[in-house]
Amino acid sequence: MKPTLIERVDNETKFSIEFSADEFENAQFEVYKNNRAKFTVAGFRKGKAPRRLIETHYGEDIFFEDAINGLVADAYPEALDELGIEPVDRPNMDFGEIAKGKGFTLTATVTVSPEVTPKDYKGVEIKAVSYAVSDEDVDKEIEALRDRNARLVVVDRPAEDGDTVIIDYAGFADDVQFDGGTAERQSLKLGAGRFIPGFEEQLTGLRPGEEKEVRVTFPESYHAEDLAGKEAVFRCKVHEVKAEEKPEANDEFAQDVSEFDTLEALRADIRAKLEDAALSRSELEMKNAVLEKVYLANEVALPDVMVETQMDELADEFTRQIRYQGLSPEQYYEYAGRDAATFREGMREDAVKRVKTRLLVRAIAEAEGIEAAEEEIEKEIADMAGMYRMTPEKLRESMGESGVKMVADDIKNRKTVDFLFANASVEDA
Repeated sequence: MKPTLIERVDNETKFSIEFSADEFENAQFEVYKNNRAKFTVAGFRKGKAPRRLIETHYGEDIFFEDAINGLVADAYPEALDELGIEPVDRPNMDFGEIAKGKGFTLTATVTVSPEVTPKDYKGVEIKAVSYAVSDEDVDKEIEALRDRNARLVVVDRPAEDGDTVIIDYAGFADDVQFDGGTAERQSLKLGAGRFIPGFEEQLTGLRPGEEKEVRVTFPESYHAEDLAGKEAVFRCKVHEVKAEEKPEANDEFAQDVSEFDTLEALRADIRAKLEDAALSRSELEMKNAVLEKVYLANEVALPDVMVETQMDELADEFTRQIRYQGLSPEQYYEYAGRDAATFREGMREDAVKRVKTRLLVRAIAEAEGIEAAEEEIEKEIADMAGMYRMTPEKLRESMGESGVKMVADDIKNRKTVDFLFANASVEDA
């Protein structure tokens, strides 16, 4: 196998791989050995016919295709490595003339990642961003802790929004009780919006032991088609009304919900964490501002296939998010008044920005000699292994070389963004 670079024009590279007659012959013989059991030739038991007779009976090119595929499967990636070619799409391949007893030459044309020479990425001028943490912010966190640690207590009063009621109910449509519309001692938090619109509101004001007919209309999109859009009556009885009782914010509360002995110490810890989060938020915004200016200062000729691939990834990512929220993509498109193609096209600008920024960061890393050290990779994998409750060795083995390379690339990208921020000119706000 002998690879040769022919030419590179813009974002297309053409190269050839030359295979000798011996390489082609050996590949055909391997295919014959692995597949002779599939052929039947009169006078020979299945799998015992000589290669010459199989080729005479089925054609001398019977083993060509599999032999060529085997040679190319090994030689193509080796040629890419040797020639330093990074394709971003499948190649167009021309095999020229293929004949018995001769070698052949594969000519491949591939779209490659563009060559990027970054400029104006040092001394980028941005404005400082700073977020303060107030006493009210700490109060909100304390209040959230109280909410999470609230308990339900039975109260003897009319139900209010936010209360939890224990009810029996039976649903009727057209005076006929329908399946799935009956329950006993069902717990329902009023105002949570878990039942049919209008149902929970009609239970406010009821006391334990009281009954009421709740009238609602099922949504047109209701999952049970026989009830969608129909009016219904639920005969309800309230057994209990429960209200949330939040613990007092005091030292005892701090001891129950944290490792601290006093409320003051808990508040100090919350403030410190909020300040760390505020600092991270401000740094992230400033780093994004630097990237935005570098993005605008550089022109990169992007191959269409890179943008289209990124658009596909964005569309797939959005579809997964929609499904996670319980919607089908079709339902979302109908709600948004767009079809899938129009929605995907709307992602083009974001796709261009992502691809171009990624290429610029990589080019800056190369220009500045920024790399991921082995100890940094090991620490990253160890942190990931802790999350997945695996040993670092087991995780690294399951990731394979490509997975480890992705980790190294992520580290290198983060270090490059940190480098840009460290070399930026930050103007006080």
